[in-house]
Amino acid sequence: MAAMMQPQIILLKEGTDTSQGRAQVVSNINACTAVGDTVRTTLGPRGMDKLIHDDKGGVTISNDGATIMRLLDIVHPAAKILVDIAKSQDSEVGDGTTTVVLLAAEFLKEAKPYVEDGVHPHSLIRSYRNAGNMAIQRVKELAVSIEGKSLEEKKSLLAKCAATTLSSKLIGGEKEFFASMVVDAVLAIGNDDRLNLIGIKKLALELLCKMLCNAVSGSAGCYAKVQVPGGTMRDSFLVNGVAFKKTFSYAGFEQQPKKFLNPKILLLNIELELKSEKENAEIRLSDPLQYQSIVDAEWNIIYDKLDKCVKSGAKIVLSRLAIGDLATQYFADRDIFCAGRVTEEDLQRVAAATGGTVQTSVNNVIDEVLGSCEVFEEKQVGNERFNIFSGCPSGQTATIVLRGGADQFIEEAERSLHDAIMIVRRALKNSTVVPGGGAIDMEISKYLRQHARTIAGKSQFFVNSFAKALEVIPRQLCDNAGFDATDVLNKLRQKHASGEGANYGVDINTGGIADSFANFVWEPAVVKINAINAATEASCLILSVDETVKNPKSESAQGNAAAGAMGGRGGGAMRGRGGRGMRRR
Repeated sequence: MAAMMQPQIILLKEGTDTSQGRAQVVSNINACTAVGDTVRTTLGPRGMDKLIHDDKGGVTISNDGATIMRLLDIVHPAAKILVDIAKSQDSEVGDGTTTVVLLAAEFLKEAKPYVEDGVHPHSLIRSYRNAGNMAIQRVKELAVSIEGKSLEEKKSLLAKCAATTLSSKLIGGEKEFFASMVVDAVLAIGNDDRLNLIGIKKLALELLCKMLCNAVSGSAGCYAKVQVPGGTMRDSFLVNGVAFKKTFSYAGFEQQPKKFLNPKILLLNIELELKSEKENAEIRLSDPLQYQSIVDAEWNIIYDKLDKCVKSGAKIVLSRLAIGDLATQYFADRDIFCAGRVTEEDLQRVAAATGGTVQTSVNNVIDEVLGSCEVFEEKQVGNERFNIFSGCPSGQTATIVLRGGADQFIEEAERSLHDAIMIVRRALKNSTVVPGGGAIDMEISKYLRQHARTIAGKSQFFVNSFAKALEVIPRQLCDNAGFDATDVLNKLRQKHASGEGANYGVDINTGGIADSFANFVWEPAVVKINAINAATEASCLILSVDETVKNPKSESAQGNAAAGAMGGRGGGAMRGRGGRGMRRR
């Protein structure tokens, strides 16, 4: 009776929503599985693309896991963890973003029956962590080093890694062509970690024959949307130096020379044009004749700057700010090439390549601050002109020029090349590769199944489930290519169990199995290690959450934001999937 009379203890504000217990864990697992199902079909060389239409009317076509996860408007708090691991995989190694989401979702899917049967999540977490560590150790044992090879051998091996990455992209049809280009670009920047030293210029293309696509070089982050007739993907080229689109020019520009051998290059961050007085400037004259001296002073200032540029011995003058019509004609009369309004990024890349230093004044310009290159030329690409600096002394920059059929194609091609560039850089730094095509996943799965038989207790089931989840990669490769996944997986299990098929994976061309290593389907070991590690940590984190608390303020704020977004949108596909743990109204 005394127990019944105890007052109710109120800890949280009225209206606070709490969801806890087994139902909450299952709800989180269901949300993550739904996210995994969204990107599942994009895996592998025969993966499908996703067309994502945002609230601003922009359209993105991509099969890159990180891009899709970033553009999906996911509001479920647990499912957002999968977005984070896709981002971390993209920034860390550049590829394997779909793989990491798929593995995390599959680990959770395999854990769901045990959670529903009353198994404590920490038993699962402990077994998953042990299995993940063993899997990573096994990957390191199976990895093959490419250290100690000659430059030509190393280039060949790196090109095969890049080709494996590009095989699942839109430009997979020309993967050998782009793979060698990517390897040359990465080797050109040496050990420098700055990715912006590899530029990618994009030009849109309008063709009467829609079957033709192109690719052209340029500078990272500078997007030129231009209609360029003709050409194919193989018109793409790599500049061992810097290339950027011709900037806005004044009269007199066409009189300037368009090609130089071994020129000196002056880089400026000042305006070279006649400046009038400020709007609020006030000058009082006692004699009208003095006005001419003020006008003359303005002209003398600009001519003094131009004289100093000429005396420096530079044959090419680039400035981040405007170079006016007077300066353009002045330089043309003295056989000097100039370009104003060059973007900050392009100017910095020219400085890195030519060894020059950007100047904020033309006073005391010495030889040490001037850059140089073997050849400078202005080259016609379609209907556009590019300024190309090649044979640069530091050789620490490279530019890929891309041409393509539509804006979406060009953007996806750039994302594909970014992934390939990241993979080649990682392979260079870590120097170990593993067979792709699901071969490494099947081998780890077999290894963990064998280990599970030596474990007494419930952990045997959990490690076995972890091993089964790893088979999602070869299974999904088969499903996406239209093959019989059950038949192919049975063949793979038999081959790996024989002890001689560690390198055997899915043959995407015949629908059977093949030696992935012999077929040059390789990927850096760091990609697989990072994917298994991130997926295991994410699944363990989601399994460890058994309660979600939402205070009324955050819920109403989210509701208002969602209502505002719904006003200009047809309703996001991922928005109303709250799961059982969300408050019902």
